[in-house]
Amino acid sequence: MRVRLNNRDLAEQKADVAACFAYEGDKQPRGIADAGLRRVLSRQMKLERFQGRRNDRLVWNLDHDAPARRYLVIGLGRPEGAAGEALRTGCAQAAKQASEFKARSLAVKLPPPDDGRAAEEIRAAVEGALLGAYRFDAHLTDPARRDPRIESLDIAGNGTLAALRKAARLGEAAGEAVWLARDLVNEGPSRLTPRAMARRAGAAARRTGLKSRVLGALELKRLGLKALLSVSRGSDEPPQLVHLVYRPKTRGKSKRVLLVGKGVTFDSGGLNLKPGNSMLHMKGDMAGAAAVLATMTALAAVGCRAEVHGLLGLTENMTGGAAYKPGDILDTFSGKTVEVGNTDAEGRLVLCDLLAYGAKRIKPDLLLDVATLTGACVVALGPQATGVFSRHDALREALLEAGERAGEKLWPLPMYEEYLQQLQKGPADLCNVGGRWGGATLAALFLGEFVPREVPWVHLDIAGPAFAESDTAEAREGGTGAGVRTLLRWLESV
Repeated sequence: MRVRLNNRDLAEQKADVAACFAYEGDKQPRGIADAGLRRVLSRQMKLERFQGRRNDRLVWNLDHDAPARRYLVIGLGRPEGAAGEALRTGCAQAAKQASEFKARSLAVKLPPPDDGRAAEEIRAAVEGALLGAYRFDAHLTDPARRDPRIESLDIAGNGTLAALRKAARLGEAAGEAVWLARDLVNEGPSRLTPRAMARRAGAAARRTGLKSRVLGALELKRLGLKALLSVSRGSDEPPQLVHLVYRPKTRGKSKRVLLVGKGVTFDSGGLNLKPGNSMLHMKGDMAGAAAVLATMTALAAVGCRAEVHGLLGLTENMTGGAAYKPGDILDTFSGKTVEVGNTDAEGRLVLCDLLAYGAKRIKPDLLLDVATLTGACVVALGPQATGVFSRHDALREALLEAGERAGEKLWPLPMYEEYLQQLQKGPADLCNVGGRWGGATLAALFLGEFVPREVPWVHLDIAGPAFAESDTAEAREGGTGAGVRTLLRWLESV
């Protein structure tokens, strides 16, 4: 999608669809200077009892010549909350509606911003339009089901164009990164095997100037990543470890950040087999690795000043004759032993090796992992919120703040040390599952045993928001790219 900024009124914008916005209680759309257009839209708002609430929408089809064929008025709700939050959702809705009209061009007029918010609102608007325009149609062969894509987005903002262009570029970078993560999560699991995802990661790295290295099963065995290898034993597909590196162009010492992503490209549950309905969306169990990869590809575009490493642990969790078993005692990279209480708690076995390996070999100043780790986190927070776990208050608060600015829902959950006793039982140092309650906290505590206490570390459980089972305000059914925007916002400030 080609994004262009201008300072023209909506009545002057030539496009297939032109969109403007109103807050709850408004009698007319905001920011339209042309009295005729403003009057017509105001009349339609009154006739249709348009309230301006979130997700309210008015469509007006023209019956005479005008620069645009259709006009939309999108409700933004109450004018409260973080800068740009309502506009991100509103522009996503406008782009979705324009796609349904088979529009190739969309013009948007933003309402006048509060003081100091113009750049943030432009960024959010561009992000939202890209999020709403996304769809996964790579495998549709019926032309009738492949709608034309929106090719151009013209945004009329408020302020000098030079000052807003950087914000628009940041929005584009984030939106394109989310598209990449969504494409990976939506791909069929037999098409996106560990080796196929490693190849895609390598291609994305070359395209965006990252250094990359792929380690196969023999190298993982030599390095001692035995827990990760155990998870892969039931599959004919060998595991892969992808190491990505971004180095800023700025000179001088910079923080070294390590991002770790769980990349189980299909999770059957192993010998603790999942029910059939629960298995349908398990192609998305690599959403953490997808989020890390997508974030890494956008770092140069957003001007990240930290040195960032990404580790993607790619494997399948299957039920073959060599599959690891409940009751097995596994060795790990750290030297600790783990009893397998449940083969469907495989993500923490992948991550425990990656966290210990990354902390020792890369020596990061800051360490973060992203994973679709526990159904318990979905039970606690619902399908749209990410659980945040950390023993380091400043790092946890930085992620929560980044999530708020990015328009993603994050919520802190506890790491009560006394709960760790539930995992310290049986014949090994740890068991990979504990009791029935507090499963998300137990998983985080398990991971924490493989991270040196002096290393600031945060764990993001994206099991809820990573895959939408129905359309949401900013995403269609399927992969959402959860975590990408938050990670980018956070890394911009490191």
